[in-house]
Parts: sequence; structure tokens; C-alpha cells
Amino acid sequence: MKKFRNSRKGFTLIELMVVVIIVGILAAVAVPIYRANIKKAAASEGAALLGAVLTAEKVYYAENNTYTTSKSNLNVEATGNKYFTDYSISTADANGFTASTTGTGAAAGVTVTMTYTNAGGATISYSGL
Repeated sequence: MKKFRNSRKGFTLIELMVVVIIVGILAAVAVPIYRANIKKAAASEGAALLGAVLTAEKVYYAENNTYTTSKSNLNVEATGNKYFTDYSISTADANGFTASTTGTGAAAGVTVTMTYTNAGGATISYSGL
């Protein structure tokens, strides 16, 4: 009979440590990218809210020949939103308006701004992404 060496099955401590280090490096890279994508996705809710403001402002303009800074004149509700629950209109005249909204929760620090002019249309910009 041949003698078989005691064969050990499994991983050595060094091999396990290498795997743990690799997983840690991957997690350190993936988590910030994931969080940035969450903010970008949440910012689309803010853009949708400002799209509703744009529609309401156009209706108001059709009736009054000017845009308004008063939210009560627009009747745009943001109560169903998760991250962007309020907006403000900083400037408005007969040529256009500027509206913005700031995120909360996972979108904290994100601000979405829409500038609309009759001649140039709407431009949306994001900050804090």
C-alpha cells in the first residue's frame, strides 16, 4: 500500500487575507460611485417638479401676459415627491422666470435650477451632484 500524505483542504490565512483586501478595495471604489448615482437619480425628481412649474407658468402667462413669482398663483403641489418637496421662483417678468428646488434626504445638497426665457426656452442646471 502506498502511503498518502495528509492532504489538507481549504484556504490558508494568507489567501483569505488577500481576498478580504480585494473585496475591501472594490467596496471603497463602488460605494462613492453608487451614492453619486443615487443623487443623480433623485435629481430627476427635481427636474420633473420644475417641469410642472414651467407648465403652470406658461398657463399663467397665457392668461396674464407675464410670469409670476407667487406659488399660490401656480397651484403646483410637490406633496407626492420624496426628495424635492418645495420650490421657489426667484425672478419673473414678461420675458421669463427662474425657479429652483433643493433636495432633502438622499438628495441633500442637490439644487436644480430652471431658467426660462421666451426667446431661448428652458435651461436646467444641477449643482451638488
